[in-house]
Amino acid sequence: MRTADQLRHAVASVLPTVRADLESLVRIPSVSADPSARPHLQASAEHVARQLAEAGLTDVFIESADGGLPAVIGYRAGAPGAPTVLLYAHHDVQPVGDAGEWDSEPFEPVERDGRLYGRGAADDKAGIAAHCAAVRATSPGASIAVLVDGEEEIGSPTLPTLLAEHGDRLDADVLVLADSTNWRVGVPALTTSLRGGVNVVVEVRTLRHALHSGVYGGPTPDALMALSRLLASCHTDSGDVAVEGLGRGSADPLDLTDEQFRADAGVLDGVTLLGSGSLTSRLWKAPALSVVAIDAPAVDDAGLLLVPSARARLALRIAPGDDPVAASEALVAHLRTHAPWGAEVTVSAGRPVAPYAADTTGPAYAAARSAYGEAFGEPVVEIGVGGSVAFVAPFADAFPDAEILITGVEDPDTRAHGPNESLHLGDFSSACLAEALLLERLGAGL
Repeated sequence: MRTADQLRHAVASVLPTVRADLESLVRIPSVSADPSARPHLQASAEHVARQLAEAGLTDVFIESADGGLPAVIGYRAGAPGAPTVLLYAHHDVQPVGDAGEWDSEPFEPVERDGRLYGRGAADDKAGIAAHCAAVRATSPGASIAVLVDGEEEIGSPTLPTLLAEHGDRLDADVLVLADSTNWRVGVPALTTSLRGGVNVVVEVRTLRHALHSGVYGGPTPDALMALSRLLASCHTDSGDVAVEGLGRGSADPLDLTDEQFRADAGVLDGVTLLGSGSLTSRLWKAPALSVVAIDAPAVDDAGLLLVPSARARLALRIAPGDDPVAASEALVAHLRTHAPWGAEVTVSAGRPVAPYAADTTGPAYAAARSAYGEAFGEPVVEIGVGGSVAFVAPFADAFPDAEILITGVEDPDTRAHGPNESLHLGDFSSACLAEALLLERLGAGL
């Protein structure tokens, strides 16, 4: 077993190579939501496979289950009787969005003020890099299995098949799922709960065809106004979700203030924060409903017409412990029963994602608290995350006896999924050391 000082030296020595490998991955536009980007996903998978092999893993291969996008699997045998640790990350990324909102080219990594900018620099190609750094730096104590997903940003649809087909080589005592965030820069976190997710598309129709707004306006209901009233019915005046039947819980408020949250989220001065209860409870343990898109005539192109139909996509986050199927049904029922003026309403629901709550009482959690606290020089904060992560439930189902650690390299300034995504390089170095310490201690049975 290597000492902490030996691991610090080992991690520092591999970081230049690991960072260069990370930058090479960022340059590949592996956008899983873009069907035309499949060659880029293949190229990205090949880069990952090479990096895992150079880190010392054997039997590294690329797999596309059920015709899905390519994942990468690798393995390194450890000492006899030592536990097996499965390391997870993903190499696919979100679309760029409006390129004009980026301060540099999205797929050309650039360092500014101690941060590495680029799509995927943090979410989640840095997770791959952290795994490679930890494997390179540690002695072969624990057996290491690695799975790098190629479909996380589209909900990991073929992950259950991958786990079923390769469960013999992926079965592990501890799972380290590196796709989350730290509490803030310099303060490490373990994610112990996740909200579930339900997405629906609602369409409202009031007319057989568009009408002149002057000739028919007044008694004639237009669909866009009806949709607006329907969406408004989903929240109380204070901003709590008004859909009946959804569960909610409470969370430790920690040290998150309104001022800090407003700064992190970029809330405009004078805009009121929504809902009731502590901020952490609202973020992690209560439902949240957002209107993420509306189909309607563009302002610059619209005529003076009454719109016959309009659509919106809604994203509902549900509290840990809530039933995602029941929550989906509750939202659909609300939309169908609250349509104003007798408008026709059609609702289509996507595949729900289950929420998650971890058992934090096991020895791997104790080892992680020690490792991450030592590497960062700050005590670990156990947090919830308001987002829904589809890959956690398949892992929990496939390996019910394993301890699941959800780690990450992001921070409140990362802007994952948005323009100017970035990685804090100091925290990345600390995360690599923390994972190396964790693997070494798990391998020694600590």
